[in-house]
Amino acid sequence: MRILGIDPGFATIGFGLVEAERAQVHMVTYGAITTPAGLPLSRRLYQIGTDMEDLIGQLKPDVISIEELFFNTNITTGIAVAHGRGVILYAAEKCGIPLYEYTPSQVKLAVTGYGKAEKRQVMDMTKRLLKLKSVPRPDDAADALALALCHARSFTSRLPQTGGVNETV
Repeated sequence: MRILGIDPGFATIGFGLVEAERAQVHMVTYGAITTPAGLPLSRRLYQIGTDMEDLIGQLKPDVISIEELFFNTNITTGIAVAHGRGVILYAAEKCGIPLYEYTPSQVKLAVTGYGKAEKRQVMDMTKRLLKLKSVPRPDDAADALALALCHARSFTSRLPQTGGVNETV
């Protein structure tokens, strides 16, 4: 199974593709889609949509794993990220790719075994689990790989599946 993890945003969107079969997971590629800061939000969203459709077409994932939106203290940034996330959800649906959503604590639990792990711990475990020489850069790409790992670990688990396509797992 080819799993495309997506760390949503509007300035930088991290992506990471892994292949998972049973308990074996390996990294295929990772990177980031970026949009120029000076462009109007509508233009940036359009670029995200076309870039996501191109990425999905090139990588041919079986599923997409994306982070649920989490508002911290900066609501303005959160709203812009929500716009970007919406465009990503649209692109996945348009391309016919099943979508699974995970909370930050679900990702932390799946990757480190502790739902309140710190970002550095998640990045280090992502590197170890995928047998990489260093932590992927930018951080958004490392987060996307962690999302892909989260789905791989949930989906290949022997436990009954809860949730499903376009549902929170």
